[in-house]
Amino acid sequence: MISINIAGKSFSFKKGTALKEVFQSALTDNCRIVAAIVDSCIKNLNHELDSSNEGSEISPLNRGEELGNRVYRRSLFMLLARAVDELYPEGMLKIAHSLSNGVYCELIKNNSSFNQHDLKKIKIKMNELVDKDIPLEKKRLKVKDLKDIYRREALPIKVGLLERFDDDSEVSTYRLGDYYNYFYYPLVPSTGYLKKFELQYCMPGFVVLFPQSQDSDEVPDFVDQPKLANVFQEYERLGEILDVGYVNDLNCRITNGRHDELVRISEALHERKIAAIADEIYDKIEKRKIILIAGPSSSGKTTFTHRLATQLKVDGLNPVTISTDDYFVDRENTPRDEEGNPDFEALEAIKLDLFNEHLRKLIQGEEIELPEFNFNTGRREKSGQTLKIREEQPVLIEGIHGLNEELTPVIPQNQKFKIYVSALTQLNLDQHNRIPTSDTRLMRRIIRDYKYRGHDVERTLELWPNVRRGEERNIFPYQENADVTFNSALIYEPAVIKKYLLPLLKRVEEESPHYHEVKRLQEILFYLEPMPDLAVPQISILREFIGGSAFR
Repeated sequence: MISINIAGKSFSFKKGTALKEVFQSALTDNCRIVAAIVDSCIKNLNHELDSSNEGSEISPLNRGEELGNRVYRRSLFMLLARAVDELYPEGMLKIAHSLSNGVYCELIKNNSSFNQHDLKKIKIKMNELVDKDIPLEKKRLKVKDLKDIYRREALPIKVGLLERFDDDSEVSTYRLGDYYNYFYYPLVPSTGYLKKFELQYCMPGFVVLFPQSQDSDEVPDFVDQPKLANVFQEYERLGEILDVGYVNDLNCRITNGRHDELVRISEALHERKIAAIADEIYDKIEKRKIILIAGPSSSGKTTFTHRLATQLKVDGLNPVTISTDDYFVDRENTPRDEEGNPDFEALEAIKLDLFNEHLRKLIQGEEIELPEFNFNTGRREKSGQTLKIREEQPVLIEGIHGLNEELTPVIPQNQKFKIYVSALTQLNLDQHNRIPTSDTRLMRRIIRDYKYRGHDVERTLELWPNVRRGEERNIFPYQENADVTFNSALIYEPAVIKKYLLPLLKRVEEESPHYHEVKRLQEILFYLEPMPDLAVPQISILREFIGGSAFR
């Protein structure tokens, strides 16, 4: 018998018992469990207990929590890819990027464009496969054999990724019937687990929707985000122009010594976009002098704000900057989250009445004395610095709540210019495995926290779930309120980040509760060729995280 611990209780099971049987026996509410964490590693529910699991801590993963949701949606992608392969063997499915509360995909057909009739056929086929409850089996195959399979399935980009392995070595893949594919995460045991999903037509492709609540089977309605979708399409067009749509393409640029040109073009695009935003502000400065800059963690808001200020000066304007951090309420008045911890990202953590009073006075030409928040004492203090703006002088305000009208109710909406900044990654591993936008920001944050805040990898990973919850509550619902969206992702960025991030990840022990996340990031980095950063300019947004920024 193997003794294990689940939620503080001890259980004993026979050697060879699968995790799905463990949870069926030990837990009454097990219908939404899709995987498990076993001693800091994420395991498929088909994983069988053995002697190495004696005394193991085992935690079920619900499809509504972040880790469980990754398992569920990647399993859905396997189901989707199988359905498309059966219906459109000559077509190419591309699982592209997150959009709204789902994931945007495209099906490229040879002789006609994708339409709603195609989508209906795909959904019917997916449901047929679900009803058959077909096993999703993880297999180990020789690389040369898997290359042949992927060639037959018209997956050339996956074949390219396998070039990093010796032909006689073995790698993992998943099998659904006679179809093979691989997703960089454990999958559910069988298609019968995947009953809850929807497909929403979103020209020229569609969005895959799935449950996102731990306590509900409900699939959320699609919320159209045309502004965000347009930014992703713009970035995809750049990838096509540069011929860098996938990691393999970037690797070829690096190995052929053509990466410096890629850096120059990527940075030039950023500069042109920032200049265009500055010009738009200049054209509207008579009516809109309050410039609100918001975005999630590690999106590069600080560097963007500095570069925007420079471009505004080129246009003859003299911007001033106000930080919402200096308007925090005193620490004892900070609101608490559901777990009773201080919630510094809540809107109520800002002294809104004082902040709006100062904005009103500035707009009316009055002088104010700026506060300064003392993070050591946890109190707001007088800075001794006064501020008064001229009639056509923009005020740049950086903070996570900038797109929320409740931050600045005293200023009429038509007198504000709102900018959303985020790293909206479009470089993917292959047609079916995307690099999530949140992963780009997490990688940036790990490096920055280590270099400038004294945090190790584990501390950053410990804080990350709370950061993400704050973003979901305070930032993402307001994305479409922005007048302009700036994509701070750089197409060459992951290859530069690898040099800085990989040594930090290697320091994390297997016993760490965050090891499963470290292992996942290492797997992404494995497929990237490292790239030197000599050509990365000092004003680059990437420098805010890897060091050497002109603005520090």
